[in-house]
Amino acid sequence: EKLQEYKKLHANVWPEILEIIKKCNISNYSIYHKDGYLFGYYEYNGDNHEADMEKMAADPMTQKWWDVCVPCQEPLETRKEGEWWAEMEEVFHLD
Repeated sequence: EKLQEYKKLHANVWPEILEIIKKCNISNYSIYHKDGYLFGYYEYNGDNHEADMEKMAADPMTQKWWDVCVPCQEPLETRKEGEWWAEMEEVFHLD
């Protein structure tokens, strides 16, 4: 199991990764774990999510970060093609 390694990585996220996340208009970002599942939540404050995600994916440090994090994860089989973290349906929201 790679959970402890994943937790260790995220206890000391590389500063370059934190910077690119912010540059890509992401804030209030959290990752939770329960019963073998990871759940990520963030707020997006930009106006072109797809372009910001492409910018993040093209970043060399992000690619290196993913190289060490991805082996710690197993994506859901039910995710859409092209997704790593499966999008979820919102069933309730209150501002």
